[in-house]
Amino acid sequence: MLTTFIETLFGIALFANAVLFVPQIVRLYKTKDAQGLSLITFIGFCLIQTLTILHGYLAKDYLLITGYIFSLLTCGAVTIMIFYYRYKGCSKKKTI
Repeated sequence: MLTTFIETLFGIALFANAVLFVPQIVRLYKTKDAQGLSLITFIGFCLIQTLTILHGYLAKDYLLITGYIFSLLTCGAVTIMIFYYRYKGCSKKKTI
């Protein structure tokens, strides 16, 4: 019973972890500006999430794998958007 309860909370926490990246996605989409966001930090998050997925695979922990795949998708979206808006920003010509 306690194990089921803890696994349920763990599953909810994994889902919450993935959802916490959504406000960054919304902010980036609305402002079209990545200023103030660290590309290195989000790349680091993606690397950690990838390694966690691999560990989950080796440990046959499918809840961990599923939760971190969702997290990697949302964090990866932020990472790609940061890169895109920074690259796009560098290619703009300034006009007076």
